[in-house]
Amino acid sequence: MKANNLKQIRLHDLRHTNATLMLLSGTNMKTVSSRLGHTDIKISMNTYSHVLEEMDKDASNNLSQILFDSKSV
Repeated sequence: MKANNLKQIRLHDLRHTNATLMLLSGTNMKTVSSRLGHTDIKISMNTYSHVLEEMDKDASNNLSQILFDSKSV
């Protein structure tokens, strides 16, 4: 029987998780890109576009709430 039943996590997986969490917490893309060592922000934008799409939905929902929720005015 194996003593180690934990799934192996690669360093790259931790790096990706870190970048995703930074974006979800509101860190701007330029800062995330710089911390990842990407020479071009487009690399970061393409790699983490799934997170940006989620953030875009949140932004749309926030704007709708401001415009259409009578309690927020």
